[in-house]
Amino acid sequence: MIIRRDHYVEALLNKRWNGKVKIITGIRRCGKSFLLSTLYKDYLKAEGVPEDCFVEIALDRKANMKYRNPNELYEYVLSQAKDVEKRYYVFIDEIQMSYKVKNEDVDESVVPEEDQDMLYTTFYDILNDLMARNNLDIYVTGSNSKMLSKDIVTNFRDRGAEIKVYPLSFKEFYAVSGKEKTDAMEEYLMFGGMPLAVLEKDEAEKRKYLKGLYKNVYIKDILERYKLKDDEVLDALIDSLSSSVGSLTNPHKLANTAGSLMRRNTSDHTIKNYLDYLEDAYLFVSAKRYDIKGKRYFENTQKYYSMDLGLRNAKLNFRQQEKSHLMENMIFIELVRRGYSVDVGVVELTRIKDKKKQQVQYEIDFVVNTGREKIYIQSALNVDTEDKRYQETFSLKNSGDFFRKFVILDGNVKAWTDDDGITYVGVIPFLLNDSELGF
Repeated sequence: MIIRRDHYVEALLNKRWNGKVKIITGIRRCGKSFLLSTLYKDYLKAEGVPEDCFVEIALDRKANMKYRNPNELYEYVLSQAKDVEKRYYVFIDEIQMSYKVKNEDVDESVVPEEDQDMLYTTFYDILNDLMARNNLDIYVTGSNSKMLSKDIVTNFRDRGAEIKVYPLSFKEFYAVSGKEKTDAMEEYLMFGGMPLAVLEKDEAEKRKYLKGLYKNVYIKDILERYKLKDDEVLDALIDSLSSSVGSLTNPHKLANTAGSLMRRNTSDHTIKNYLDYLEDAYLFVSAKRYDIKGKRYFENTQKYYSMDLGLRNAKLNFRQQEKSHLMENMIFIELVRRGYSVDVGVVELTRIKDKKKQQVQYEIDFVVNTGREKIYIQSALNVDTEDKRYQETFSLKNSGDFFRKFVILDGNVKAWTDDDGITYVGVIPFLLNDSELGF
């Protein structure tokens, strides 16, 4: 079975032959390679691009190890694209496995200390050279945001275009699930959207595959990449984050929790570094707290959400299945998948207690910046009683502005709006229809 990823194919088509390196990033095993080498390639071939106009190489394969040397990779691409009269599509998979090579013909003694990096040739150098050739359209995939996303502008001199790929959305999952909507939702909340887990029909095999990804791919990658000798702290931190998705936290609190799980102490500094590693590997995504009335960010606390619920559940051995937390995580990832900037909203109000004024903070789950407007979203399983509805909408009603406000509920509830202008909609129509909320 082939799972269509039309959104990403369209994004690639919109960027082809734009003079930039197309950089396809995302968590490992989310389908980046398949998107490029099968879905996108098949589309181009259907348009009439001949097979000999594709130059493809996967750097994670043992047979291609020598091409991890950027100079060897450069020569390989040129050897496959000899005809200057032809236009070639160059696909390089897992570019982050390319290492830097010292330039032997440069006198190191005359290079200032702050410019020592210039003594080395990296994949950035060879890609900058290749994309200057008018007959090459270059695409690379990578699974390390620290090496790729954060350095795109600097290293490609504004000539890099990033396409972020996520695990299957619920919409993509539902299209191939063959299940009724509510049944599909239950399975998605349990096993997530990693493509090979979705295609596997046996639940025991799904669990085994997802657990194996964490142990044999993600944790192993981080240990090797950052030369960590001990995975106990990392493992405890992932368990802590997975158990508390959607909860406010900070490195100090996480250090205490991880230390308790390990029965030994660890430092805030170590935890902060490990949090960066986990985000760089796309395992978790953080959301900052934003003071809506004060129009400022809180520096000390934030939330972390798992990139994929199946991976989160597998790490916890499928024990903790609080639907409210899973739904909040799912909605957050869907919003960032759609390209929005998403913060956690805070509304501060002055309250009188024991005849004294005090500042009380109330939360809005998501402050969504669409580029045109801000939108407030609250995630709630239900608003079945007046007390529950009051509780879920209090912060929305006290935001002090007129931005649009939504409450996303469990199930397949059709959108409706109350007398206060707050719109309620089920999570299923929200996920299946990108325009359900009009943004």
